[in-house]
This record gives sequence, structure tokens and C-alpha cells, in this order.
Amino acid sequence: MLVYSMFFMQEPTPATPAPKKTETQVAASTAPATQVNDSLVAAQRVAQLGEFSALATGQNQTITLENQVLKLTLGSQGGAVEQVELKNYKTWNQKALLLFDKGSSEQVFAFQTNSGRTVRLNDLFFQPSAVKNTTVNKLPAKVITFSAQVAPGQTIEQVYTLVDQSYEVGYQLNFRGMEQMVAQKPIMLTWTDNLKRLEKDVKQNRAHSTVNFYTAEGDFDNISASATENETVKLEEPVKWVANKQNFFTAAIIAQNAFESAEMRVEVLPDTDTVGIKTLRSTLGIPVQDALSNKAHFTYYFGPNDHDILENTTEGFDENIELGWGIFKYVNKLLILPAFDFLEDFFGNYGIIIILLVLYIKLILSPLTYKSYISMAKMKVLKPEVDAIKEKYEGDMQKTQAETMSLYSKMGVNPMSGCIPMLLQIPILFAMYNFFPNSIELRQEPFLWAHDLSTYDVFAKLPFTIPFYGSHVSMFTLLMTASTILYTWSNNQVSSIQGPMKFYSYLMPIIFMFVLNSFPAGLSFYYFVSNIVTFGQQALIRKFVDDAKIRQNLEEYQAKNKGKEPKGGFQKKIQDAMKAAAEKEAQRKKTK
Repeated sequence: MLVYSMFFMQEPTPATPAPKKTETQVAASTAPATQVNDSLVAAQRVAQLGEFSALATGQNQTITLENQVLKLTLGSQGGAVEQVELKNYKTWNQKALLLFDKGSSEQVFAFQTNSGRTVRLNDLFFQPSAVKNTTVNKLPAKVITFSAQVAPGQTIEQVYTLVDQSYEVGYQLNFRGMEQMVAQKPIMLTWTDNLKRLEKDVKQNRAHSTVNFYTAEGDFDNISASATENETVKLEEPVKWVANKQNFFTAAIIAQNAFESAEMRVEVLPDTDTVGIKTLRSTLGIPVQDALSNKAHFTYYFGPNDHDILENTTEGFDENIELGWGIFKYVNKLLILPAFDFLEDFFGNYGIIIILLVLYIKLILSPLTYKSYISMAKMKVLKPEVDAIKEKYEGDMQKTQAETMSLYSKMGVNPMSGCIPMLLQIPILFAMYNFFPNSIELRQEPFLWAHDLSTYDVFAKLPFTIPFYGSHVSMFTLLMTASTILYTWSNNQVSSIQGPMKFYSYLMPIIFMFVLNSFPAGLSFYYFVSNIVTFGQQALIRKFVDDAKIRQNLEEYQAKNKGKEPKGGFQKKIQDAMKAAAEKEAQRKKTK
């Protein structure tokens, strides 16, 4: 069918297109209607604004505030932010990274008047001042003020401050002399953000985008980023900050005092949308008295999810980086991040940094690795006796287990001692699972064939999609799978595991090959290097561990403790429980 369609099937005759209006004709036909509509809307806006109607007409002017990392575009209509460009970053397709732009993002400040009108600052035209150079905390800064005079002695001011080398933008909203005009109701800020695609992996970009917020009481929370349906959270308690968070970037507003109320909403877009990510909408209540008394001070943050930067922005703001929950978060904060930052100071290649990070982690865990290997070696030495017990009590699982535990107890072997060291390593493994997908340092950093360690590497593109796997082949994931199988085989050489469990130990790497194929290349590369280093550790340990010596030590322990009751503890409890179960089963069979 493919050959026929490519070489023999005739192409359909194109239909004759309907004549199109020329650009001039279209303009001529729509211009009068557009002009009439614009005039009508303008007249309605003037009528609605009442005493503010004189500010409803004007020409929008754009002013730029810029430092080394941020380019901020402001408009005189509304005195509002129109565009924010992060100068040191690019989108996945190497275009300018606009974290806020007029086409997809909008902020609306609205307040009530004593005459019952609702006035939106976006409907008013402000007069911009000249950009002034000043200092903030001894650092150079630029300041601009947008003013709208309602009446003599009554002015609305919006002040923006941008400090050198900073992703923070200071913002003040002042109602000067307007106590008799403004109603005692909160000023409502509505921020709508139609997130655009910034990363190569749309699915990952969407899965890490949501609204985070932090209450005045010090509680961090968010709307689940994995939600598949629209979700709204409404708070009546004071809120300190609200953030529109993506994979690697955050746009947020932070109150110097607090927002008196907040309502956040996340609207999920269909998976077929490869341009938009999600729509985030927040409605925040600002105490009107703050604006009347020169206390409505805020800070915008438009920048990367860099831990060092976020940690120094405001309380709890570093929570915008997903470092995991519970113990995994603390492993990342206290163990991984300091080491990663230290290595960054000396090495510019992040593949090399990952290798050194593995060596650092393995050095810390080497005592646990050694203890785990010795435990497995002891059980391997006792395998002939265990096999004899299985043969003697074939078919009686409870009796077999009880006698096996009794043997271990007599020989001084604790089967749990091999598992506990491995369990202690799990927090680090899971910490890495959170660290690499959220590490902006790896974003767009190449290594070997991978163009970006923060997303999956495409070694080969498939002409079809494999369910649960995808349409690409990640070589780092394949290497990780192969090394895990090698590591498992090495373990099984000194392990007493037999039967189905041995099969499952080889099955798990295959399952993870499917799971991790679309995960960041940095994560798969870390696991690959970790497996190779662990395999090398075990090979080195094996050179210094003599099975005959282990056997001799076990026999000496048995002779020394012959006739003695085993000491109490977890192992004895298991042994007693198995013995009791075996006796109960024997009694049941005897009764039958």
C-alpha cells in the first residue's frame, strides 16, 4: 500500500480556489466597521469612568527599564508591565525568552469608587517620568514613575524600580489625596498568564507548571501540577506571595505586607496543543488603605528557578524548585546542592560534574556498600545448608523458612543486614529523581550526543511510536539499562536469591528503560555512571574478601555460641514468629 501510494496513485486535482479579496479590498471593507466599533467602545469607556473620564484617552508610550539580566517594557496605558525578557536565556528553539508579554499575559488592577464605579487602571493613560538613576541597598538602580492626575491634589502613582544584576522589580501603587473618592473595598489585581512553550518536551513543561502560593502564616501550597482538570483554590486568609511557576522559570508577585485574599485557578489545555502549556489566573485583594497610606509596596520576580537566587528573594520562595518531599528534599538541600555548586566553580562541563557527583556520593556510601556485600557473601557461603533445608522440608514453606532463620541465627548471619544499607541509599536515589528534572543549571547544556541534559537525548528517531516508550531512542537510558543488568548479574553471583525473585531482578531494569526514556538525559547518565562505579566497587571488594575466611568465621561463631539461646532483637522475633506459625500449621495437619 505504501509503494502504491508513493509511485502509482495519482495526485488529486486541486480544487480551484475561490477568488480572494485583495488586501486593499479587505481593509476597505473592514476599516469603517472597525473605526465605528473603536469609537463606540471608547465612548462607553469614557461614560463608565465618570470623574476619571479625562484619563481615558491618550497615546500609549512604551518605556524600557533594563539591567544586565532583565529587559522590562512598560506602557503608559495602565502604567503596566507589557513585556519581560530574560536576557541570559533562550527558548527551546533559540528565540528570545519572554516570561511576560502583552499577547499572552495581562495584569488588571481595579478599584471601587464611592460613586459605585469600578475603575481599571488599564483604562487610564498615565504620564511617565524620566528614568532616574538611584541606589538601592548601595546598588545602582533605575526608577520610573507613572502618574495620573484625577483632579488637583488627587493622583494615582505607579513606581517601578530595577536594580542592577537583579531579577526583582520593585513596584509601588499610591493613591495620593484620594481618601474621599475611593471606596473602602480592596483593590483587586487579576493576573492572567497563558503560559507559552519554553522547553523542548511539551509534556514535561506542562507537568511542571502550576500556581504556587505562600500564606502570611508561613505555609507553602500549590495547585497540583499533574491535575488533568481545571482546578481553583480560594483563600480568605492573608497571602504573602503568588507565583506562576514553570519548569525552570517563575513569574511572581510578592507583597511587602500581604494580600488580604487570593483566588488561584489553573486551566488545563489539551495534550494536542504544542504551543500553549496552561492558563494560570490569580485574583488578589490589596487593602485599599495600603495604597492610601503609601504602604502598597510589592516586588515582582521574573527569573530562573535557581536555588541560590530564590532562597535570597523572600521567605519560602525557594519552594518554587521541586526538590522532593520529606527527607528527599533535605538530601537535595544539604547534600546534593552544596556539592553541585562547589563543582560548578571548577568545571564548566556538566557531564564531568555529574561524574564527579557520582564519585562524591559513592565515597559517602562506600561503608554501606561494603557492609551490604559482606552480608550477601555470608548468605552465599551458607547456600548449601539452605538448599539442604529446602530439600528436607520440600512443600512445607513455613517449616523451611523457620529452619532457614534458625540456621542464620546459629551462624550469626542477619539477612536484614544486607537490605538495610541498600534502604539507606534510597533517599539519595529518589533525591536525584527530583534534582535533575528541576536543575536549571543543566538546561541547554550539551554533553556527548545529548544537546540538552535537562531533557531526553534523541540518539535515534523512530518512524512509529511504541506504547509507554515513545518515538525516540535515548542512548543514555539504554546504557543505564545495560549497566543495571550488569550490576544485577554481579549481585546475583554472591546472592542466595533463587527462582522467580531472580527473574524479577532482571525484569526491573527493562521496566525502568520504558519509564525513563523520556526523562532528562542528566538523570539517566547519573544512574549509568553510578551503576558502573558500584560494579567497580564490588569487583574491588571481591578481591579482598575470601569466601573460605568468611566460612571459617561463621563456624567459629557457631562453635562459640553453641547451646546458647539467640539474643533478642528483630531477627529473634522473626524466628519465633516463624516457629510459632510452623507449629500451628503442624497441629492443624495433625487434627485433620
